[in-house]
Amino acid sequence: MRIRIVGAGAMGRGIAQWAVSAGHTVELCDVRQTAVTTAVDFVRSMLERAVHKGRMTAGDCAAALERLVPLDDPWARGADVELVVEAVQEDLDTKAEVFGKLEQVMPPSAVFATNTSSLSVTRIAATLEDPSRLAGLHFFNPVPLMKIVEVVPGAATRPDVPPFLTALVEGCGHHAVTVADTPGFLVNHAGRGLVTEALALLEESVARPADIDRIARDVLGLRMGPFELMDLTGLDVTAAVIDSIWEGFRHEDRLRPSYLTPNRVTAGLHGRKTGQGWYDYGPGAPAPVAEPPVTGDANRPVFVPRTGSPAAAALRDVLVAAGAVVEAGTEPSGDSVVLAPVWGTTVASAVAALGLPAGRTFGADPLPSAGRRRVLAVTPASDPSVARDARAVLARAADGGEPYAVSVVRDTAGSVAQRLLASVVSVASSMAERSLASPADIDLAVKTGLGYPEGPLAWGDRMNATRMLELQRNLHATTGDPRYRPARWLTERAQLGLPLTAPGTSPADCTGR
Repeated sequence: MRIRIVGAGAMGRGIAQWAVSAGHTVELCDVRQTAVTTAVDFVRSMLERAVHKGRMTAGDCAAALERLVPLDDPWARGADVELVVEAVQEDLDTKAEVFGKLEQVMPPSAVFATNTSSLSVTRIAATLEDPSRLAGLHFFNPVPLMKIVEVVPGAATRPDVPPFLTALVEGCGHHAVTVADTPGFLVNHAGRGLVTEALALLEESVARPADIDRIARDVLGLRMGPFELMDLTGLDVTAAVIDSIWEGFRHEDRLRPSYLTPNRVTAGLHGRKTGQGWYDYGPGAPAPVAEPPVTGDANRPVFVPRTGSPAAAALRDVLVAAGAVVEAGTEPSGDSVVLAPVWGTTVASAVAALGLPAGRTFGADPLPSAGRRRVLAVTPASDPSVARDARAVLARAADGGEPYAVSVVRDTAGSVAQRLLASVVSVASSMAERSLASPADIDLAVKTGLGYPEGPLAWGDRMNATRMLELQRNLHATTGDPRYRPARWLTERAQLGLPLTAPGTSPADCTGR
């Protein structure tokens, strides 16, 4: 296939490298000829590096470079071009001008694709004489490594265009997911679940950024914590995406931005690229603050309330296996530490409902940990010396193994990991409910594009849909905040015994349409 790429910046040259490596001929152009020269040199260096590392033969490298055709004129006629990919700046007027000129020099059979990440594909297409020829083809940087591409049909896109683009993407070794033309498309929309909830936890002083990141990594199994991720992406970029998606979905509560970001963006606290964000960077940056050591009495008696919940029984079994002194009665002794496994509720509510001693009762998150970390929740009434003992008890490991790290956080509905997971699953469920993409594509795109250990819907299934529904209902009831209301997708599937990853039966299935 002969492809013309308009825009020789980082994204354009990445797409060019990807396409020529897969056997396609690429015409690379830009209004700045120096950008084209730089891009060609970059592609050559990357292909030569692949040869050096044994990932490509010298002959394949030479053939790929022969297929890379730099153009002096972006508006040269392209009688043989089958696909045009636009990768210019994120500005509607600029993209409209580019496609308007291309429409005059390209054959009617050529498909147009925009790599926009934030603009409406339908609005871009509406500027063309033939809007049916254009769709979104959203790549992620670095293109050769990020093996996911969003195919985004606009409202007027011809039915044959998305399959054509999907075949191209998959023929080049990447995964293609089809997503509706809505704010954030799929990956950026799904990613809001983690970062908006992390910011909400920080707003409420539940934990510091470093503690939230540790819990996200060690309990949920994420590669990076949300604040580390914001510093890598740039808070200016992250905040703009959060705001645009929230506004685009008419102030949907699940996507609500934080008041914390505007001032930090204005102050230039963008993250790695400015040297300071949620963390400090650069040669003069202070070393990360280490977690305080565990100093309490790990042999202090511990009492787990007998609520009849599986979480309480599981916590009791874990502590017994670790050699803790677990009390067997129905009431705590006068000296015991009380650990209450809360699920979407607060420690304070457990103290009030069960008549537990406020100074000695703490929350223990029952969410299974992906690593060696547990979470202890303290209330305003907690006795600090007892809290240190509770932390030591919770750090115990079975059979004398390596002790668990224990994060200490402020009591909140559901604790940190539960709220982060509930938000990730809730946003994905809402996307499936709105038919923005298929459940399989949502999971594939998020796992591949965001590096989550599994797709959000599959993650919810592993936790059990009924259990996730209970968590979200408890969060909603405890906080009164509509951001935690369960999505219909989750509610129905939990009630019907269906997995979250199942598309389910539609009216069309029952009418033969």
